Amino acid sequence: MLTQLQKKIINETEEYVYQLLKDDASGHDWWHIHRVRNLTKSIAQKEKGNINLFICEMAALLHDVADGKLNKSEAEGEKKVRVWLSRYSLSKQEIEQVMEIILHMSYKGGTNKVILSSIEGQIVQDADRLDAIGAIGIARTMAYSGSKKRLIHDPAKKPRNQLTIEDYRSGEDTAIMHFYEKLLKLKNKMNTSIGKEMAEKRHAYMEAYLEEFYAEWDGEK
Repeated sequence: MLTQLQKKIINETEEYVYQLLKDDASGHDWWHIHRVRNLTKSIAQKEKGNINLFICEMAALLHDVADGKLNKSEAEGEKKVRVWLSRYSLSKQEIEQVMEIILHMSYKGGTNKVILSSIEGQIVQDADRLDAIGAIGIARTMAYSGSKKRLIHDPAKKPRNQLTIEDYRSGEDTAIMHFYEKLLKLKNKMNTSIGKEMAEKRHAYMEAYLEEFYAEWDGEK
């Protein structure tokens, strides 16, 4: 159960993040945070173990505030989150728990090899990855590609197997390439039993979408 102070901190953090991300049009907006938070709470309620719900919610709410895609640098994003957390009488351990999750949960083109050791981190990472796949994931991919002026599809461009961070964010891909470079890989990278179960359904939806996409692209339907 959350304490009254923890509820207050969460409510104020929610408003802070809302104001920061409400106008984003890249798929990393407030509603992405809202969905990840809800998924986090849903998974946490179903998973077994001693789970710190406060750490889960705070990491879910703040995870994109530190994202390098939304800041001039990752260092700037990290500082922004630390400054916010320092407003409250949180223990050093609580702050570092939240930061550990935020700084190591991102996919980063598959270059992130850090395995989150805490159940809280695994839950939030699963929630974030679930929001990258399925129907929502498809919509977010198109929104992000549009915001970066990337093509929907170019048959001449093939998915890349080995990516650096620079490659991943270079803008050389298309929306459809992103399915193969990230989205279709996430099902096998889930941590929790609940996350794995939910990912199966969303993965199947994306496979069906791609089959339909190619048929329509080729004029077969």
